[in-house]
Amino acid sequence: MVHARAGQLALPEDLINVDDVLAAYYDLVPDPGNPDQMVVFGTSGHRGSSLKTAFNEAHIAATTQAIIEYRASQGITGPLFIGKDTHGLSLPAWKTALEVLHAHGVDVRAEREDEYTPTPAVSRAIIVHNRDHDGPRADGIVVTPSHNPPADGGFKYNPPHGGPADSDATKVIAARANELMADWKSIKRTPYERAAADITRHDYRTPYCDDLVNVINLDAIRGAGLNIGADPMGGAAVQYWEYIADTMNLGLTVINRVVDPAWPFMTLDWDGKIRMDCSSPYAMASLIDNRDTFDLSHGNDADSDRHGIVTPDAGLMNPNHYLAVAIQYLFSHRGGWNPEAGIGKTLVSSSMIDNVARKLGKNLVEVPVGFKWFVPGLSDGSIGFGGEESAGASFLTLDGKTWTTDKDGIILDLLASEILAVTGKTPSQHYAELEAEFGKTAYARIDAPANREQKAKLGKLSPADVTATALAGEAIVAKMTEAPGNGAAIGGLKVVTESAWFAARPSGTEDVYKIYAESFKGPEHLAQVQKEAKEVVDAVL
Repeated sequence: MVHARAGQLALPEDLINVDDVLAAYYDLVPDPGNPDQMVVFGTSGHRGSSLKTAFNEAHIAATTQAIIEYRASQGITGPLFIGKDTHGLSLPAWKTALEVLHAHGVDVRAEREDEYTPTPAVSRAIIVHNRDHDGPRADGIVVTPSHNPPADGGFKYNPPHGGPADSDATKVIAARANELMADWKSIKRTPYERAAADITRHDYRTPYCDDLVNVINLDAIRGAGLNIGADPMGGAAVQYWEYIADTMNLGLTVINRVVDPAWPFMTLDWDGKIRMDCSSPYAMASLIDNRDTFDLSHGNDADSDRHGIVTPDAGLMNPNHYLAVAIQYLFSHRGGWNPEAGIGKTLVSSSMIDNVARKLGKNLVEVPVGFKWFVPGLSDGSIGFGGEESAGASFLTLDGKTWTTDKDGIILDLLASEILAVTGKTPSQHYAELEAEFGKTAYARIDAPANREQKAKLGKLSPADVTATALAGEAIVAKMTEAPGNGAAIGGLKVVTESAWFAARPSGTEDVYKIYAESFKGPEHLAQVQKEAKEVVDAVL
């Protein structure tokens, strides 16, 4: 149910007390035997609030120590690149991590205290270092809870391939971190004031921004005379968009340069919370209201790994719609790519992408939720574009080389401007043409309640557990618990009919399961699919 004030500017009573959040980080000590207070890596790192004793000094000290032990076990002895976003908990967690890393002799590369680093910039730094150096491999840590509310913190590990660590690594790291939390104060640390003098300060921004010329047709944007708006949404991209606006002559204006860990300038999300979700029309309400000010505008979440595209003709684009347009454009305008390069999508992304892939004659690689599944293909060039329904994607450089192996909201934003500059049409106008060709789709995600035991059962289903033979008036043609693109377990279930599908998977952070669904028959049919999907899932839980 949508909150009464969704899309409205936050009021003082909506804001966190930043001092309370910071105090809780140091004062509250987690119980490693309490499942709600343990280190748990979801699809992209450990996340939680210090106020709930789910993201505290003990978690970060123990997790950093576990990462140090893991990288040693893998023979990773090169530099570790670490970056942070603008959440209030990111700076203290970053300092805690640096204290542990320094004490154990790790060669750390870090920005300064007053600098912020997008997730893709860390990924890019790892990739470039390992490409250009024959010596020991580098890896990284990103301190961010992505688009989560202001009271949350996040901490994720990126191994030498530059993308999110796979579950084999995160299981080891999380298990060891929970062991270490039992005696976390014994973990060796160097006080930050002493460690700071020895840390190698790394400029992430300049090389990343200057290298954009190798992944985006900046000359086309520059020559089109566009009026572009960029809203960092108070996140780590603010200094990057400032650099791009000041040095690249793209006709780009930074809409909001304010960084405040309480995010008082945000409009409330669908549930009344402050959430920097650039794919949400409620969180993006301010940008949407001013869509006629620019030829095209865009936003990013707090760590800039997601994108939100706003056009004068359509407002905020559905992320699935933009992914389909981006794929069609890129595979038609990147002559330097391997002709055999395929298209990567998560199995909960729109079937419109399937239609575009067939039209292009390209191999479609459908994988479980989580960007980590695209890492191998983006690393070896066998996937030209990898994207997921939650507005995260990346793609190869102009000459078909690896750009990032983590989501990159900055290049997806700039790509929208390139599309407009080269074709004279906004991405939303391109999507309207796809709808005219293939038909309109109705797509949505809803949540349904589920306890820990039910979520565990959902994650272990087999197709045989589902006895239903029809869905919303159509015969079921496929029941999947493994992704067709790589055979990996999806941690849930996908059911397909001729003109619709649904997928259900447990939430990693809340007592709910998520139902993704799409219909080519319209909103009413989608509602029926959602209703019966819940019945199908509840019958096996």
